[in-house]
Amino acid sequence: MPSPILYSFRRCPYAIRARLALLVSGMTVERREVSLRDKPAELLAASPKGTVPVLVLEDGRVIEQSLEIMRHALALNDPEDWLGGDDPALIEVNDGAFKRHLDGYKYPDRQGGDPHHHRESALTLLGVLEQRLTAHDNLCRATRGLTDIAVMPFVRQFAAVDRDWFARQPLPRLRGWLDRHLGSPLFVTAMAR
Repeated sequence: MPSPILYSFRRCPYAIRARLALLVSGMTVERREVSLRDKPAELLAASPKGTVPVLVLEDGRVIEQSLEIMRHALALNDPEDWLGGDDPALIEVNDGAFKRHLDGYKYPDRQGGDPHHHRESALTLLGVLEQRLTAHDNLCRATRGLTDIAVMPFVRQFAAVDRDWFARQPLPRLRGWLDRHLGSPLFVTAMAR
């Protein structure tokens, strides 16, 4: 029987978090990198919305949302108990308010508005993560969990917009957390071309 097919784009934060969960779960997939400018017909047939990630299971079912892909893979096998580190409310803030401000900061021409306002608003939300990291090395506990992996690719993207500015912000725990995740063998594997 063929493996499930994962349509992905290497730098997309949604696709990154799905790939990380698939890897840690040990779920074997056929990864198909797509060009977002030239989406393959097979992707659009499976998911007309045309965004990544998309997971097409062996039985033809399609999972179109990254969090659903993560939870599906971890429901099959969760060797690090990532589901035990799941804070849906924190993920919702990341995927909602933080993502909007990240886009307004990173893509001011596309989003309109003041990029400095968006940067400061996102920084306020990152301050909440900094506070959470005073209790543990990760957002919900000592070990990484689903919340860390769901949020981290977006923090990575924010930090990369202006690395020097980000390095000067009063976020030492958050920077340490981000560096640990980016340096992990799991992340390195997920980002391999």
